[in-house]
Amino acid sequence: MTTPVAPHVSPSESVLQSVYEAAGRLRTSPEVVDLLRTSWREVRAQIPVRMESKRLQIFEGYRVQHNGARGPYKGGVRFHPKADLDEVRALAMLMTYKCALMDLPFGGAKGGVMCDPLHMSETELNRLTRSYTQHIGMILGISRDIPAPDMGTNAQTMAWMMDAYGQKYGYTPGIVTGKPVELGGSHGRDQATGRGVAVCMREYAAIEKANPRDLKVVVQGYGNVGSWTARLASEMGFTVVAVSDIKGGICNMEGLDIAALDRWFSVAGSVTGFEPAEPVTNEQLLEIPCDYLVPAALGEVITGENAANIRARVVVEAANHPVTPSGDEVLAKRKIPVLPDVLVNAGGVTVSYFEWTQNIQQFRWPLETVITELEKRMVATFHELMGRSARDGTSPRQAAFDISVERVAKAILLRGFV
Repeated sequence: MTTPVAPHVSPSESVLQSVYEAAGRLRTSPEVVDLLRTSWREVRAQIPVRMESKRLQIFEGYRVQHNGARGPYKGGVRFHPKADLDEVRALAMLMTYKCALMDLPFGGAKGGVMCDPLHMSETELNRLTRSYTQHIGMILGISRDIPAPDMGTNAQTMAWMMDAYGQKYGYTPGIVTGKPVELGGSHGRDQATGRGVAVCMREYAAIEKANPRDLKVVVQGYGNVGSWTARLASEMGFTVVAVSDIKGGICNMEGLDIAALDRWFSVAGSVTGFEPAEPVTNEQLLEIPCDYLVPAALGEVITGENAANIRARVVVEAANHPVTPSGDEVLAKRKIPVLPDVLVNAGGVTVSYFEWTQNIQQFRWPLETVITELEKRMVATFHELMGRSARDGTSPRQAAFDISVERVAKAILLRGFV
C-alpha cells in the first residue's frame, strides 16, 4: 500500500503519498483506495478572452471534482500561471481530506485558470471570470459544487462568478462563498484562514506550555493568509520577526510592528523597504532562526534540498502542500514537527461552510458568532488530531490523513459506491 518517497514528485503524487500511507495503516479496501486516488470528474476548458489590446487570448481552465461521498463538492478557484491540471487535481484531493478532517458536509473540488492576474486589468479579469464560469456552470450548484476564492482570486472574483451563474440559472448567492458581505458573504471570511493558522499556533504553544510572547514567528507570504496570520498572531502575543511577499522580505529579530507594517503595505504595496528591518530574500527568510515558521505563499517551498537549512522548531503549513514528501522526510529526521495544511489552513473552508449555511437560511450571523464558531471547530479538531498522533505514535500529518481517509472511506462504503 505504501510507495517510496521520490525526491521530486508532482503535486498530486505528493498528496497520494499521504493517502496511500494512511490507507495502509487503516487497512482500507483496495477498491476504496482506487476511488480515493482518482477524481470523479475533471473538466478542462478553453477560455477565450478579448484583451484590452483587442487581441483574443485563449486561456486554459479546469474544475476538478475529486470525491463527493460526504456532500457537495467544495473548493476554491485559483488564477495563477502554474495552475495546471496536476496542481488543481492535487488541491481538489486536499480539499476532500480537509473537509473530512474538519467534519464539514462537503467533498473536495478545485478550480484553476492558467493566467497571471497581476498583469491583467480589472476588465480582463472580469471577462475571464465570466467566461470560465460559463464553461463550468453546468457542473456547479448550491447542492452540487460551490467554488470559493483562492490564490489570485478574491471577493470581487466571486461576485463576478455569482452574477455570471445567476444570469443563466437565476439569482443564487449560495453558489459561491467568499463573496462581498454586501452580496450575501459572511462576516469574517477574509480573516478566516489566517485566524485558523493563528489558533493552531496558539494551541500548539499551550501544548508546549510556552508563552506566545516568548515565541518568534516567521511568515513567508503577505497576501490575505499571511497578512492576517501575522496580524492575529501579533494580537495573541507572538513576536513576528520576519515576513515576505513576492518582491522580497524583511526581518527584525526584536519583532516587527505589524500595525505599522500594514499601514506601510497599504501605501507601498509591498513589505520591502519597511523600517526598522533588514531586507531578506524569500529563500533566506525560510532559514531565519525562529520558533514557528509559517509558509503562507506557494506550495513546495520546503524540499529535500533546503529542509536541512530550516532553523525553525516547528513548521506551520498555512499554504497548500508547502512541504514536499522529501522535505517532510528531512524535517522528520531532524525532529522538526510539521502542523499539516489540511488542518492549519482549514479556517477558510470552515467559514465558507458558515457562509453557505447562512445563504441557505437567508440569515446572516454577526462577526462574533463566526469567530466563536470557527475557534470552537479549529480547537476541537486540533486536539483531536494531536490526540490521535500521540495515541498512534504518528506525525500530525499522518494523524490528519488517518482521520480524514477513515471518514471518507466510511462514507464511500455507506453510500454503496463499492
